[in-house]
Amino acid sequence: MGELAADKHVKYIISVEKKKDSFESVVMEHLRLNGAYWGLTTLDILGKLDAVDEEDVISWILKCQDESGGFAGNIGHDPHVLYTLSAVQVLALFDKVDILDADKRLDKINVDKAVEYIVSCKNLDGGFGCTPGGESHAGQIFCCVGALAIAGALHHVDKDLLGWWLCERQVKSGGLNGRPEKLPDVGIFSQPNLMMEHSCRVHWINKDKLVKFILDCQDMENGGISDRPDDAVDVFHTYFGVAGLSLLEYPGLKPIDPAYALPVDVVNRIFFSKK
Repeated sequence: MGELAADKHVKYIISVEKKKDSFESVVMEHLRLNGAYWGLTTLDILGKLDAVDEEDVISWILKCQDESGGFAGNIGHDPHVLYTLSAVQVLALFDKVDILDADKRLDKINVDKAVEYIVSCKNLDGGFGCTPGGESHAGQIFCCVGALAIAGALHHVDKDLLGWWLCERQVKSGGLNGRPEKLPDVGIFSQPNLMMEHSCRVHWINKDKLVKFILDCQDMENGGISDRPDDAVDVFHTYFGVAGLSLLEYPGLKPIDPAYALPVDVVNRIFFSKK
């Protein structure tokens, strides 16, 4: 089994930010804030968050906020709840959540109604679809189970049934697919681990083979991780690959909270500071 090329991945993430005129950068301009979250969280898991200029990052993020209080994917774009989430997550990495204008953010959510809707998306196979009756998909399961975990409502999940469905996503290569008969993808790292960590069923998958699959997806020359071996790397899969290794307890990585998708020390800092 190979090793994690941590230093190469750090250099790759830093280089992505500098290539603003590349084709990839232009077509992804509208969701640059998501990219910042993926890249910066990867750096933090690797213990290299100090490789970026904190003041520059925070200044740019605040410029993405509009008068509604929400954040856009980049300066001059429309705000969206997904980009707002990424903005809050990045600010949390730098322990700067307190600079947010809390009066312009949603402060009241009907959690019971949200849980009710999520449960209505549950299928007979134990998984969750995007809408009621929709096909179960590992990515949607990640979102639904994570939301239920945060809401304290995991009792709505059939842990054995869902655990079985999720462990069935592991294919011969060791990787995981998002649904039956699909190719394995590094981006599907966390769905089984999230559920299995909550239900003590991590042993239902072959962890060593999954670690090897992720390591085989590395670009050992230029850094970065791809969706599967020999494909082009990107910051999205680099994040999911490194975070997946963290969940699999790969040595030298900070532990990540599977529900909040942030390093455990960051989540603890947020909650402990409230007390």
